[in-house]
Amino acid sequence: MTFILLFIGFILFALLVLYGMFYIIFRRNRSTNKDDRLTPKGEQYETYAEVIRRAVDRVLPVPYEEVCITSRDGLKLYGRYYHHKDDAPLGIFFHGYRSGPILDGNGGYLICERRGYNVLIVTQRAHGKSEGNVMTFGIRERLDCLDWITYANERFGREVPIILMGMSMGAATVLMAAGEELPENVKGVIADSPFTAPGDIIRTVMKDYKLPVKLLYPLAKLSARIFGGFDLEETSAREAVKKSKIPILFIHGEDDRFVPCHMGKECYEGCGSNKRILTVEGAGHGLSHCVDAVRYEACVDEFLDEVVAV
Repeated sequence: MTFILLFIGFILFALLVLYGMFYIIFRRNRSTNKDDRLTPKGEQYETYAEVIRRAVDRVLPVPYEEVCITSRDGLKLYGRYYHHKDDAPLGIFFHGYRSGPILDGNGGYLICERRGYNVLIVTQRAHGKSEGNVMTFGIRERLDCLDWITYANERFGREVPIILMGMSMGAATVLMAAGEELPENVKGVIADSPFTAPGDIIRTVMKDYKLPVKLLYPLAKLSARIFGGFDLEETSAREAVKKSKIPILFIHGEDDRFVPCHMGKECYEGCGSNKRILTVEGAGHGLSHCVDAVRYEACVDEFLDEVVAV
């Protein structure tokens, strides 16, 4: 009897530990309802905090249409649609892990606005108003991306060129989507600060916090399977870009201390389609546009001029 009670106690303790990991890494919490004006903490962001807030404040007052789709697993997902011109190209933007759509997407929006493109800024699942309690680091989000493309084509028609854009986890999302069968009017992908794979970035963060990766990563993977119902290694940006048929522009800060620059370079090197890469010296995570806006926008403009014309 004592053995049975000890065994049950061990199982309950193990499940509690697993759920704790799941909650910390994958589950929606207050930090996923991020204020778009609340810039990330850290010395790399302090220098550019005011620049970021000014850009956000330029976008927040712009009138938009709230749009909603239902994902293939039944979640209501929301986005902001900004209309600038009939039949213009459409940029669809995906934000990062526990971040805000305008906080991450203001640079992409302003570039699209300047070019006269229409813009759809998505609120990812388990963030903000979008439903869902589980963040899957791009695994399910890539399918949401396909659903947003379907929505756009049904609303605007398949003649309208689409550019997929993303930051951090959003960049990994659009890269994973690039490995799927996409409609011909999806003309290109712009991925700013992508990670190579969900497991890679989780292990990297564990190392940064001096945690025992060999012990904790298998537990994190198991917690995703038990409580999130997904396989953390189902797919990756690294593998998806090998199958991509559309042009991709990779952007990464060379001083990125969250998603190392070598991850963006690895995705670029393995990409099987037409590709370009821009790395920005001294730029931290997602800060390439802040550090060198002129070079950043020139590279994006050149890419868009090429792929949209095609």
